[in-house]
Amino acid sequence: MSDFEEYKKLGEPEKQDKSGIWQTAIGLQQVDGLTPSAYLIETAKQNIEGKISIYEVQERLNSYYKEKAANNSGDRTEEADKVSARIAEILGEKTFTLSPAEYITTHKRLFFDIYEFAGKIRDYNISKQEWVLDGRSVYYAGTHSIKAALDYDFNQEKVFSYEGLTQKQVAEHIVKFVSGLWQIHAFGEGNTRTTAVFIIKYLRTLGFAVNNDLFEKHSMYFRNALVRANYSDYTHNIYATFEYLNRFFENLLLGKKHVLKNWDMLVYKNK
Repeated sequence: MSDFEEYKKLGEPEKQDKSGIWQTAIGLQQVDGLTPSAYLIETAKQNIEGKISIYEVQERLNSYYKEKAANNSGDRTEEADKVSARIAEILGEKTFTLSPAEYITTHKRLFFDIYEFAGKIRDYNISKQEWVLDGRSVYYAGTHSIKAALDYDFNQEKVFSYEGLTQKQVAEHIVKFVSGLWQIHAFGEGNTRTTAVFIIKYLRTLGFAVNNDLFEKHSMYFRNALVRANYSDYTHNIYATFEYLNRFFENLLLGKKHVLKNWDMLVYKNK
């Protein structure tokens, strides 16, 4: 994201931190095929430079899209812009609790005027056609088990001890937690972005300095890796694997340099 590279070179820690947060926020929109506007980029720069607060960013976006409402073309740029700003706000806060309530609230904060079901557990079953699965879908949690599944995963994580583990083992455990949380797919839309924001904040509480470049440049790889971690088809010798998600998190947390290519995860290539 060349728009923010200049701030990395300036050597000013606050601007570097803010630009990294914005790069992550904007990069995460790619998981749903969204691209923020040039207006958002310019407004974000003013926030990075300290000219306006994150709240002023949001107020400007609200005004901007009220004026554009009459000529709305039906694209999702408004969603991309507003959610990017909200991700930037949340990632800029030094607050967190490891709980389903925090996870659900994160979804509500990101999408409160985008989706009418923001912050609500879905009450219908879903499937999603995935490019990496040649149009097939992961099996997500059924409506009657979502709350119990969330409670179980969070309770298991709370009692898990990281003491004595190598950083590689810690990363491997985080992968399993992230994969399980995402597979529940607690919300109708916005699950991957919500999960990413939540996990970034959780990782910070564990002392990790998260590599913003990974979510900026490889957010679709992150999503596809989650898909591959939760899909099996034994009749075609396809098995759920953490391999790709491990590569992402080793790059994210351990400074590894695995090559991350979406094509490597595509199944049914030779069907």
